[in-house]
Parts: sequence; C-alpha cells; structure tokens
Amino acid sequence: MRFSGKIYKDGKFWLAEIPILDLMTQGRTKKEAYEMVADMLESLVNKDGFKIEVYKGEKDSFEVGSLGPKHMVSLLLQRKREMSGLSLAQVASRLGMKSRNTYARYEKGNSVPSVEKLNELLNAVCPQTDIVINESTIPLTNV
Repeated sequence: MRFSGKIYKDGKFWLAEIPILDLMTQGRTKKEAYEMVADMLESLVNKDGFKIEVYKGEKDSFEVGSLGPKHMVSLLLQRKREMSGLSLAQVASRLGMKSRNTYARYEKGNSVPSVEKLNELLNAVCPQTDIVINESTIPLTNV
C-alpha cells in the first residue's frame, strides 16, 4: 500500500506533502525532503522494524509505502480520525460498537480490515470524504 505525495520548491526549501494524511515536511534539498518524509511517517507509526520507502515519480510526484499494509492502514485511520476531531469512543459509537477497543485495534495495527471493513471505518471517521483507490501507473524509482 502506498500513499501519493507531491514535492515542490518554496523559496529556499523543498516542501513535501502527503494530502491523504494531511502531512507536510520540508528539506533544504529534494533528497533531504524525501528523507524527512520517511522519518516523519516512521516516527508517527513508531513500531520496531517499520520502514518507509519513498518512490520518486514524474516531476513533482512521489509515493510512500511499506512492505506490510497494516501500519499504513492504521496510520490512515488515526490521521483521518484526528482530522475529524473524533475520539475513539465517538468512532465506536458511529460504528455501533459497544467498546472503543474494537475500533482501536485497527488504529494500533493489531487487526487489518478487509476492503469492505476499511470502507466502513473510513466512512465512520470521515463520512464527507471519498477515498479513491488508484492503481499507480507511473514508473517509480526508489529514492
């Protein structure tokens, strides 16, 4: 699983953003900005052995991903919930769950949802947003 991003120069710095996660970082060089993206995501996930790979696309595009999807899914769910200003209990209530721990297992990466379940979870945390799954057709090179 990979998330798309864009990188561009703003004054002295290169800005790199990942819109789906509402995250941005910067570097003095393009290479440093890519390194900061990987460091930012690895720090947010904060799991031993979790490693982000950055893939450079054409012009101002890039993608970030990891070998296993569970931590990427958990990061997506956590960021979307935080962006919506919801607590774990509120999300659990929207899903009709009796315990917030059921939902929290997905955010912690202890459970990996099916595509149908992921759609249900995302609708609970950000009902006003459609998530588009796109097959990457741009030849990417590892940074």
